[in-house]
Amino acid sequence: MAAAARRARPGGPRAGFGRAAEEQGPAVPQGLLRAARRSGQLNLAGRGLGQVPQHVWRINLDTPEEAHQNLSFGAADRWWEQTDLTKLILASNKLQLLSEDVKLLPALTVLDVHDNQLTSLPSALGQLENLQKLDVSHNKLKSIPEELMQLSHLKSLLLQHNELSHLPDGFGQLVNLEELDLSNNHLTDIPTSFALLINLVRLNLACNQLKNLPADISAMKSLRQLDCTKNYLETVPSELASMASLEQLYLRKNKLRSLPELPSCKLLKELHAGENQIEILNAENLKHLNSLSVLELRDNKIKSVPDEITLLQKLERLDLANNDISRLPYTLGNLPQMKFLALEGNPLRTIRRDLLQKGTQELLKYLRSKIQDDGPSPNEEPPVTAMTLPSESRINMHAITSLKLLEYSEKQAAVIPDEMFNAVRSNPVTTVNFSKNQLTAIPARIVELKDSVCDVNFGFNKISSISLELCMLHKLTHLDIRNNFLTSLPEEMEALTTLQVINLSFNRFKAFPSVLYRILALETVLLSNNQVGSIDPLQLKKMEKLGTLDLQNNDLLQVPPELGNCENLRTLLLEGNPFRTPRAAILAKGTAAVLEYLRSRIPT
Repeated sequence: MAAAARRARPGGPRAGFGRAAEEQGPAVPQGLLRAARRSGQLNLAGRGLGQVPQHVWRINLDTPEEAHQNLSFGAADRWWEQTDLTKLILASNKLQLLSEDVKLLPALTVLDVHDNQLTSLPSALGQLENLQKLDVSHNKLKSIPEELMQLSHLKSLLLQHNELSHLPDGFGQLVNLEELDLSNNHLTDIPTSFALLINLVRLNLACNQLKNLPADISAMKSLRQLDCTKNYLETVPSELASMASLEQLYLRKNKLRSLPELPSCKLLKELHAGENQIEILNAENLKHLNSLSVLELRDNKIKSVPDEITLLQKLERLDLANNDISRLPYTLGNLPQMKFLALEGNPLRTIRRDLLQKGTQELLKYLRSKIQDDGPSPNEEPPVTAMTLPSESRINMHAITSLKLLEYSEKQAAVIPDEMFNAVRSNPVTTVNFSKNQLTAIPARIVELKDSVCDVNFGFNKISSISLELCMLHKLTHLDIRNNFLTSLPEEMEALTTLQVINLSFNRFKAFPSVLYRILALETVLLSNNQVGSIDPLQLKKMEKLGTLDLQNNDLLQVPPELGNCENLRTLLLEGNPFRTPRAAILAKGTAAVLEYLRSRIPT
């Protein structure tokens, strides 16, 4: 109804409101309008409105009806001194559409229309150039008008719980946006222009139908909170690793098979990745997350927890419930800030069920007590007693005799003291752990253990070459030399005929070490994060027991199609190499799909 006609109608102060009340539900009390003219704010939430009365849109245009009544105006009520409306709340009504007359309120900075029945938005919204917050959540919107992209001052846009299946391509024009909530819609992809939202701090994409995230999302340099819960993500773009401001990352209820590596996310405090299909928790996933206080990995398929979890010194909550974990690193008990540890629903062999129910502090106490049994913890030496020989003060004889373990790790030592080897005497040691020191060479005396040792760990040292003594450990099955300075392996390693697993990740190999092709017992070769430029598929095919080959983050410019004939490979990891094919979409489908693709490329 035209405002002029309404004003022309005779009657008292509420003249013309009768029909409005029938059409629009309850009328807006004059007292509210009067207060709104003074304050610039009008709250009409929860009034059962079927549409917005015209005089609300015209609140700053029409003179108040009291003026026509020649009522005495106090100083505070002089209509010609009224304030423009800056905040309008229409939430929790029954609105099915918003009038284009919204443009009559150009001073609006906040418009809240959440919890109505809107199926579309008026294009006139684009004219509200002062708008900073727009809340249209909990409606039935199927699309967003392009004109909305003109709101260059918008800081908060809440669109959650609608029926959006796509977004305008020009979304990146909202350059001042700091908060964007798109959760609980039907989105299958994100416009690449999102990369332009460089001031965005919070982005919620939860409960949509996203199968992947655009790599461009990494350009959002201000983003602190990213929520991708409950989508169909199988991988996360590696570019995410460069988002240095990220503090909270939610990836729950997706289809991830591994945790993303986030080397630059130094400020990340919370990582939620429960209810996925994660099987392996790598040291590389964890070692950069120095600020992490919450790690939530419940309801996955994780089989083991790496010792590197103890690098997360700020960890307060660790949820590993309902996985396939059979043993834990006891050093977990040493995490100083830990307040909550959930382990129920795992086939743990070493921890009784009743202990799990006693709570976190009892559990941590138990784990710490086992460290003493297992060997000295990195920070404390066993006490020297009158019965201890000076030379044995650093040696855990219990570990040597009962656990058959010779351990001297995390000591920052440049050499392994002779007394360690002296202590072994005639005891058959099966496991040697000299990791996390400053060793530049493999100690020659390791050859003294050749008749019993089968598991050797020299990880995280500064070793640049493998000694001939190591090649004489003829019972060796597991060799871990990750994070060293190796560039090659000696041909003499061919003598290690029982070697099943070798970890050479984070070294300096420029080529696949040729001697490995001749160690036919190998089942797992881990060579990620080197500079390997090529592999020989014909030689690899001869390694019939090889089931896992990790070549992630190397310099492979091409993947030979003949690699597809290595059908015994159950896990082939190739991400992070500069080759063009197979494309990321094929890699994401898993090993079987990659091998099939490669076979299809073999020239006939």
